[in-house]
Amino acid sequence: MKADLENSWMISLKKYLDLDRPGLIPSATDSDGISAATMESFRSILIAIGKCAVQVAPGLGLDLERNLRAFERRLSVNYSSDSIKKTEQQVEIQLQEWGARTSEHFKARATEVKELLLALAKTAESVGSRDQGYSSRFKDLTGRLEKIADLNDLTQIRSTLVSRVAELKSSVDQMTRENQELVSSLRTEISIYETRLKSAEHLALKDELTGLPNRRSVEERIQWNIANNQEFCVVLLDLNRFKEVNDQHGHLAGDDLLKQFGMELQLNTRSGDLVGRWGGDEFLVVLTCTAEAAKAHIQRIQEWVFGKYTIRAGAKSPVVLHVDAAIGCADWHEGDSIEELLAQADSSMYLDKKMSKQKAG
Repeated sequence: MKADLENSWMISLKKYLDLDRPGLIPSATDSDGISAATMESFRSILIAIGKCAVQVAPGLGLDLERNLRAFERRLSVNYSSDSIKKTEQQVEIQLQEWGARTSEHFKARATEVKELLLALAKTAESVGSRDQGYSSRFKDLTGRLEKIADLNDLTQIRSTLVSRVAELKSSVDQMTRENQELVSSLRTEISIYETRLKSAEHLALKDELTGLPNRRSVEERIQWNIANNQEFCVVLLDLNRFKEVNDQHGHLAGDDLLKQFGMELQLNTRSGDLVGRWGGDEFLVVLTCTAEAAKAHIQRIQEWVFGKYTIRAGAKSPVVLHVDAAIGCADWHEGDSIEELLAQADSSMYLDKKMSKQKAG
């Protein structure tokens, strides 16, 4: 296709630009002996080539048309044998580049169509194999679809595909009417896939280490509360001296501590609230109350969650550690974004951590 386009257009150009051919008797020529009619024909050819390029491939032909129009405007102002030959060379380069891009474009589209056809053929064969009454019909349709995929003419592919798809739709419609059992089976399979999808989504919202909701899950709950104008606050907890646990007892011990702490935190939180692992050694609790009302909940955490933990993972013998955390709490107010809310909780938590260090010092 690319070669045919280039050859036909370049032959047309040569026909009008062969200034040295014998027998040419110019009328109204310039100092270089160039006929005004020849010049007009050359410029018209440039415009025509540009329009044809846009018709063949609109997305790829605009640049070529723009460049050819620029050549035409330049020649309409001033031209000579040298400028025309130079323009001819530039046009040839433009056509070669456009032809290469257009060829690759159509090859890519043809590849996509062929892949679709093969997939459609496999689907037809699969559906046909479920019902022996339609098996031969679908097998024949499958063979014809696969033959279409071997075609190189896009126009033929398009027209044949329309016909084959119409046949497929007719067969499927008839099968649906005559075989409700097949429809029921397909619905059952869809239901199974939906269940698997929900299970996968559920796993995607869980923290792998602690089993608690992960950061994405917590953010979704906060966004839901904001969207529904729900009164709530967030409590951010950052374990104190957690790095020392990893350094002294190893990361397995640190993981064990995070799992135990997360479990205790969840056990001491109301069922309607949400406890999640925010990341690293940080946990976030979403409470359906104000920060003032959350004080009692925070006090319960300090009494029942903070304290001694026995760590066994990664240690030669059980290690008893005293665990507490810096706590930051923030109320959501109408108009606050999730970023603003979390920034308030984070500032409150770091203030609590700073005060704890000062007391310890």
